[in-house]
Amino acid sequence: MSNKVAIVTGASQGIGAALVPAYRKLGYSVVAVSRSVEAADDPEVLAIRADLSKPGEGARVVSEALARFGRVDTLVNNAGIFVAKPFAEYTDEDFANVIGTNLVGFFDITRSAVGAMNGGHVVNVSTTLVDHALSAVPSALASLTKGGLNAVTKSLAIEYAAQDIRFNTVALGIIRTPMHAPETHKTLAGLHPVGRIGEISDVVDAITFLEQAGFVTGEILHVDGGQSAGH
Repeated sequence: MSNKVAIVTGASQGIGAALVPAYRKLGYSVVAVSRSVEAADDPEVLAIRADLSKPGEGARVVSEALARFGRVDTLVNNAGIFVAKPFAEYTDEDFANVIGTNLVGFFDITRSAVGAMNGGHVVNVSTTLVDHALSAVPSALASLTKGGLNAVTKSLAIEYAAQDIRFNTVALGIIRTPMHAPETHKTLAGLHPVGRIGEISDVVDAITFLEQAGFVTGEILHVDGGQSAGH
């Protein structure tokens, strides 16, 4: 039980799936969490199926992580959903789903993880649309929820600084994941000043940088090809 332990949510695909081997390379045991995650062959990877939008599920994940590995050092709040549509067209169901995953899921598992940490690190995944809205991508619910994560990152970084628990966020541009159909990539690339969409590896590099940057806390790190700086 000497390895540090990282919990990664949304770990069944995309960024979350790539973070599991990235943290293993850093020497961490990993708790991979998703509604559909498959069991791993690696004994240092514990797969837990959980719907984090349901109260109590995050606490269960932390409890199982402690039972298996005895400690929690890092939490990556990667699970999230994104629904883009004009504001007046959002339904009550859209609102409940986005709030459930993006905020309820964050609150429950983060509260439990921080309570288990003896020093540690929490990384949230947000969107650069919070700072740089696009008329072509109306997404008020993303800004409502992920903007909350940006704000609470700074609040918790100060609250827990004396306990050596760091809080940081990566605010993403458009990343090449299954969320975006290949035929849209050329158009989406034009939304970034660097002229391309982001790769999953860009996000993994940013999160592993934050993991190893012990003097960085309360930071909103934009991984967006310059999108938040202007266009």
